[in-house]
Amino acid sequence: MDSDRTNELVAAAKEGDHRAFEELVRQTYADTYTLAYRLVGDEEDARDVVQETYLRAHKGLKKFRGDAQLSTWLHRITANCANTFLGRRGRHRHDELSDDFELADDVPDRDPVFQADLGDLRSNLVAALTELPPKLRTVVVLRDIYDLSHDAIATELDISESAAKVRLHRARKRLRESLYPMGEEQAHAV
Repeated sequence: MDSDRTNELVAAAKEGDHRAFEELVRQTYADTYTLAYRLVGDEEDARDVVQETYLRAHKGLKKFRGDAQLSTWLHRITANCANTFLGRRGRHRHDELSDDFELADDVPDRDPVFQADLGDLRSNLVAALTELPPKLRTVVVLRDIYDLSHDAIATELDISESAAKVRLHRARKRLRESLYPMGEEQAHAV
């Protein structure tokens, strides 16, 4: 997205131009939805998070100073909305991942054994990620999927850089323990 055009749209939206805001939504929706989906792990829930993200963004747009990129600001809102959503969901219901979970990123290799192993690994990883508390899951997604630095994660989540590092360490440790109980990772490394 062209930053000059984005700045023009933001300025127009701040002035109440609903079409400018709609255009911002169109331009950022795919990234916002992808982040929401990775944080909550369910398509319908991700759509709810995205809707809440854009509601909050619309309400708070006049406060957006432009110190950060619009995408960074939306990532932060999305992460906060996802955490709020997961906190509510955790208190009210427990969803199980279905066995027919379809992966968005298929490997084009034709080796069926490789694909089966990869599918199992991804399913196990998704399940392990879902079991993490929202604060830990968010840090893992932002670091390991979006490749944000510790400093950027700290800024996005409004925490210290050391807190981001500690959360990431704890999250990775829990994932490792969940995926490879009692030292099984050494057997897989061979």
